[in-house]
Amino acid sequence: MKQRPLVFKWRHFEPQIILCAVRSHLRFSLSYRDVEELLAERGMSAGHSTVWRWVQRYAPELDLRIRPHLKPTNLSWRVDETYVRVKGRWCYLYRAIDSRGATIEFFLPAFRDKDAAKSLFRRSLRDGAHRQPRVINTDLAATCSAAIPELKRTGVIRRRCRHRPVQYLNNIIEQDHRAIKRRVNAPRIWGGEVNDRRIRSGSQDAERAGPLVWW
Repeated sequence: MKQRPLVFKWRHFEPQIILCAVRSHLRFSLSYRDVEELLAERGMSAGHSTVWRWVQRYAPELDLRIRPHLKPTNLSWRVDETYVRVKGRWCYLYRAIDSRGATIEFFLPAFRDKDAAKSLFRRSLRDGAHRQPRVINTDLAATCSAAIPELKRTGVIRRRCRHRPVQYLNNIIEQDHRAIKRRVNAPRIWGGEVNDRRIRSGSQDAERAGPLVWW
């Protein structure tokens, strides 16, 4: 009999079932109750609260294991922000993607200001998987226009990087906001920024990586 991985120790369900439920929630716009119903159709009884606990436990693990296998992002960045409701309060969702739509980084600040934009760029370049951008495309918001020159002066962003505040070049990320908001609204259970980041980091990586291999 094959021994199950330690990460699934003491779990009642088989690892394949848990992974299928977690990935279905992260990859598609399914609520926890939707996943519960899908499992019930296959003869498995797992409540939506159980699926929620699986996501809280294994979404960070998915993020950790998938990240080394993700395709590297390119040097043309698109940066934009939108707003989402977290635990009943509105906050801003700053996102950076490349020209192919692959997620570079996201950030959930309470305010839309220069400091929030600077934090997004610092977080993006802190990950060694992302190289210094050749060009950064933004909309006409003043926050990024003020943050990028300061980051160039401090050496966070190289001086030769071009900043293009052109609205239509950001269409790819503007359209992608719709998909993000569908996923934000689907779970119906939000427990603050920590849980948001756990779920969305797994969601972004599950979309880019495809099939999962755990052992």
